[in-house]
Amino acid sequence: MTLSPTPRSTIRRGKDRAVTDRAALEQVLDAGMVCHLAFVTPDGHPMVVPTGYGHEDGTLYVHGSTGASSLRAGAGTQVCVNVTMLDGIVYSRSVFHHSVNYRSATVHGEARQVTDPDAKLHALRVITDHIAPGAWDHARGPSPQEFAKTAVLALDLHEAAVKIRTGGPGEDPDDLTPDRVGATWAGVLPLVRTWGTPQPCELLPADVAVPDYVTRRARQDGPRW
Repeated sequence: MTLSPTPRSTIRRGKDRAVTDRAALEQVLDAGMVCHLAFVTPDGHPMVVPTGYGHEDGTLYVHGSTGASSLRAGAGTQVCVNVTMLDGIVYSRSVFHHSVNYRSATVHGEARQVTDPDAKLHALRVITDHIAPGAWDHARGPSPQEFAKTAVLALDLHEAAVKIRTGGPGEDPDDLTPDRVGATWAGVLPLVRTWGTPQPCELLPADVAVPDYVTRRARQDGPRW
């Protein structure tokens, strides 16, 4: 399926980097760990806050404290969510053409508060499974007090834009003459993220091994992240 751009999700600058494949949107969301939620406060001030998220079946979920201004202000209003993955620095022969390789997804829409208890609990599982797959089945679930203190917003993924840049530098023809082409280094410095060695809690008994769902997280998600 392809994305259907709206006036505010249509990419006008850097059109050649626009990707309309819905699968690309899901791949960027799969790769990211933190999104930035933008909204306007009731007194008219714009705000952007970072938060964890998860997505499933065309819906993006974010969560936070019921006392957080972002969750209170975002519910029932138009918001914008962005996830960006930096993949490398692009060095050119001119500073004007320096750039970065990246994957970026921007979602627009009206955020709705998830109030049904079953739907809210499911959304929290989706978020947990995105950040720490397998943990939901092994860690203690939210207590009634914790559940009441947590708010969840849902946002449909039908209005979104994806931009991706890959490859080497763009250059002016004047910088590619025989006397200039080798005068300055040009290329890409890739950014590669990997998980480190799990560090157990200092209260954990020494004979408690690192569970498979933790090590599996690193093996499965390390290369793609």
